[in-house]
Amino acid sequence: MIKIFGATSTTDEVLSGIDLIGKRILVTGVSAGIGVETARALAAHGAHVVGTARDLAKAKAATAVVRQNAEANGGTFEVIELDLASLKSVRACAKKLLDKGESFDVIIANAGVMATPFGRTADGFETQFGTNHLGHFVLINRLAPLIRQGGRVVILSSSGHRIANVDLNDPNFEHTDYNDIIAYGRSKTANSLFAIGFDQRHRKLGIRAVAVHPGAIQTELARHMEPGALEKFTFQYKTVPQGAATSVWAAVVASAEEIGGCYCENCHVGRVLEDDVVIEDVAGEGVRKYALDVHTADALWRKSEEMVGESFN
Repeated sequence: MIKIFGATSTTDEVLSGIDLIGKRILVTGVSAGIGVETARALAAHGAHVVGTARDLAKAKAATAVVRQNAEANGGTFEVIELDLASLKSVRACAKKLLDKGESFDVIIANAGVMATPFGRTADGFETQFGTNHLGHFVLINRLAPLIRQGGRVVILSSSGHRIANVDLNDPNFEHTDYNDIIAYGRSKTANSLFAIGFDQRHRKLGIRAVAVHPGAIQTELARHMEPGALEKFTFQYKTVPQGAATSVWAAVVASAEEIGGCYCENCHVGRVLEDDVVIEDVAGEGVRKYALDVHTADALWRKSEEMVGESFN
């Protein structure tokens, strides 16, 4: 019997009865929020989880519960340093994992920033596009040789993608006025398009990629926003275990054929919305067509390669 999950499903419910002994899973951003819960839930079912964090001291304190769950259930857990806002750090992290040579069954690109003041990464990219998209673009492509046949890549997007499509003519806001929410929307659309592009290039190898929207969760992700900025929106907030549920569902529960090359939310494939549909509920369900467009995904891939100075065929 196929279990049906939804918006209120938790990580423990989604993973009930799932044995992950022997599975190796990489989760970026394990210093807070749904990254910690994602790692905890997977390790609690026996997976060997490698977490990444920019601040190792913060991550080690935040993930004590992950280690406890891992030790009690046959899993293991370790944290390595990764600053997605620095390609030097991204490449060093990838090299460390490549040198170790241990394969991964799943990579979950969970880390990210939201609505930051205008700024630039160490490499000169607009902060949100550079951190949320380009950092993961380089990391995952460099680690692609380590992904086992039948493996998956789960990239966290957001319903915020519906705010704005990518602007490949001005990704760094060099010619247009900066808007923190528009920049966030562009980066989340880029996350979805990267999943589409990666899936197109790797499905013939038996590796599938998927974009997921975790839902609205009250975590420190919104720390850069003005107090009360979210009050104008009507959110049905999720708990952290509910917010991480779609990530683990897409990673190890759902059928790869069902979700590969898709955008998922609330533990199901999202319905496609026309680009001109007016959306009143910013946190509601549905994915804009532009966030799934294979031609835009290819254009973003080429632009990303140009920006980071690497080619990934």
